[in-house]
Amino acid sequence: MSPLQALGFTMGTSFAAGLNLYATVATAGLLQYFGIIHLPPTLEVLAQPLVWGIALGIFVVEFVADKIPWVDSVWDTLHTFIRPPAAALLAYSTFADVPGPWKMGAALIAGAVALTSHGAKATTRVAANASPEPFSNWILSAGEDAIAVGISWLAATHPIITGVLVTVLVVICGLIIWKLWAFARKAFVSLRVRPAG
Repeated sequence: MSPLQALGFTMGTSFAAGLNLYATVATAGLLQYFGIIHLPPTLEVLAQPLVWGIALGIFVVEFVADKIPWVDSVWDTLHTFIRPPAAALLAYSTFADVPGPWKMGAALIAGAVALTSHGAKATTRVAANASPEPFSNWILSAGEDAIAVGISWLAATHPIITGVLVTVLVVICGLIIWKLWAFARKAFVSLRVRPAG
């Protein structure tokens, strides 16, 4: 994998991890396990049944939690401290054979990309939770899972195309966060200061 391909792979898996870390790890691991793709040697550990099995197990928990209004927002809040660091770790491992400053730079980029996609997901979910019907949550959750799996596959098979696509998606996510941040903040404040009774 060339440095440019490694960067595209890293950006793709980081964006996907920001949406659903466990789907990303399970997808990459299963694709390697069944010989559909070839991960960098330092990431071949993802193909171990124990690793992708745990990822699939937690994915099932997230799949359920993501469908329940406000539970999904609590889950996303907790994963603010899990998804970006995990994406950074995957990137650091992807660039294992390059000098330290480049590995650290890749990890920082990966963390920022994951935080951006995660932030867009979290703020969109808060906005959806303000709606009384549950269908928007289900549709958003299914879409996020499909995007995470699809981008994980694309990152492994067409990393340069993925890098370009993710650059565009990061800009779109930034705009989503900017537009929905004020709305999300108001929703959280209204939860904290509900009148008694």
